[in-house]
Amino acid sequence: MSADGKAKSLETDVRSVDSTRILSLTGEIDMASAPQFQAAVDEALRDQPNTLVVDLSLVEFFGSAGLSVLLVAAEALPSGQLRVVASPPVRRPIEVTGLDKLLSVHNTVDDALSVEEPRRPA
Repeated sequence: MSADGKAKSLETDVRSVDSTRILSLTGEIDMASAPQFQAAVDEALRDQPNTLVVDLSLVEFFGSAGLSVLLVAAEALPSGQLRVVASPPVRRPIEVTGLDKLLSVHNTVDDALSVEEPRRPA
């Protein structure tokens, strides 16, 4: 929430690096913004990238609705192809719920990109 009590808008940006799609989000992810987050994930996955990096490093609040979106994305991709870049407000709910054991969580986009890409079956 901003100083005037209004929810911060969610801003999204999608870019590609080789066969990896990077979805960057800024703002707050809660029940009100989760549909926008889900739509951004769906759009990022539309062309079936080899890997999706969800950059949440500039997200200031991350509610349970955001966790649900990450779980749906993880189920849509083979193991290891979803990587999450988490700020402390994002990392905390991921760790408290144990999702850090299911998700590949990183401190920076560079860290997420440096993970060896899984090979897709031919």
